Amino acid sequence: MKNSNRPLSILCVSCYFKGEDFLRGAKDTGAKVTLLTVKDLEHQPWPHEAIDEMIYCGQSPADWNYEHVIKSLAYKFREEPFDVIVALDDFDVEKAAYLREHFRIGGMGQTTVRHFRDKLGMRLKAQDANIDIPKFTALFSNEEINQYLDEVEGPWLIKPRSEASASGIKKVNTRDEFWSHVHSLGDERDEFLAEAFRPGDVYHVDSLSLNGEVIFTRAHRYMNTPMEVAHDGGVFRTHTLSHRAKETKELLQLNKELLSTFGLKHGASHSEFIKDYATGKFIFLETASRVGGANIAEMLEASSNINLWKEWAKIEYAVATDTEYKLPKVKNEYSGIIVSLAKQEWPDLHSYNENEVVWRMNKKHHAGVVVNHKKQDRVIELLEQYASRFYQDFFATMPSTRDRPAI
Repeated sequence: MKNSNRPLSILCVSCYFKGEDFLRGAKDTGAKVTLLTVKDLEHQPWPHEAIDEMIYCGQSPADWNYEHVIKSLAYKFREEPFDVIVALDDFDVEKAAYLREHFRIGGMGQTTVRHFRDKLGMRLKAQDANIDIPKFTALFSNEEINQYLDEVEGPWLIKPRSEASASGIKKVNTRDEFWSHVHSLGDERDEFLAEAFRPGDVYHVDSLSLNGEVIFTRAHRYMNTPMEVAHDGGVFRTHTLSHRAKETKELLQLNKELLSTFGLKHGASHSEFIKDYATGKFIFLETASRVGGANIAEMLEASSNINLWKEWAKIEYAVATDTEYKLPKVKNEYSGIIVSLAKQEWPDLHSYNENEVVWRMNKKHHAGVVVNHKKQDRVIELLEQYASRFYQDFFATMPSTRDRPAI
């Protein structure tokens, strides 16, 4: 906890352009806000009015060097220590944890962070807590892999342990295909895991936590799974679940148990579950201690009045200063988002002019809108209509990479 008369000092780490509203929310608290980023992002439209200082840790994310970053920050600490360190992007969560531990700043350390970044760590933690998950194996031991293939029927998914979304996932159908792909990974195979492919609808739960308690949460359903969008090409869509539905209550309870088990004390989280077609049960897929990507925050704010980024910043401030945090008044409406890569550099979205459209994406080679209504049926109706129009008006596709998901 801060114990001097100077303003709270928050260091935001982001090697990708993300989290503008967190920066604004942090500045609104009266804190001093420093952004640690890379030179490649220098000319992105950061909210400079909310940033007191920018520090660059190299030209690109590939230049990140812990020793150099720590020494640079150590000079800053001599005159003005940082009180809070926050990662704005999933790929920076481990960096922030490492910095916290080096400078002995409160927040998640490297062990807890692994539960929210390492998919193998997630599954082992969930398995210990008897949370239902797909049957999985690490790729360390040939003997264990062969035993797994003997016992678990395919198809299987081979996944990077620390990528975001569905990036880098390979679906294999036969034992020979499995081993061929494992061998192709070479010396990187220990960075992957394998799990049984469980067909089903995919859901996500987005939450805010304070002092180990979930204080705000919403459940949503992907209309196209992240894997379909990332690998097969497609239009991304998701929407709010019915607030009163049985499956909503199940998901919220599962998410609450999950975050407690994984040790999230405060901040934002994004967790994904699949409803298995074979059993009808929810299965845990993955979680992250950050705001969900693909502009989910904008969609959620439309139906709830809660800006996850800004409220997360306020929570960080309240925890660091031992002051009270009060959640804004929540509304219970419905919203959905549709996003696609676009063949145009700057897609024209003005023809999507229904009254329910409350947000339009402004990003090169991307098209997207958020719709909001008091009734869920109207939201789904518009997302269905817009999907066919998006394919005709904008749709483009490109191979996903291990560096970043397609959207």
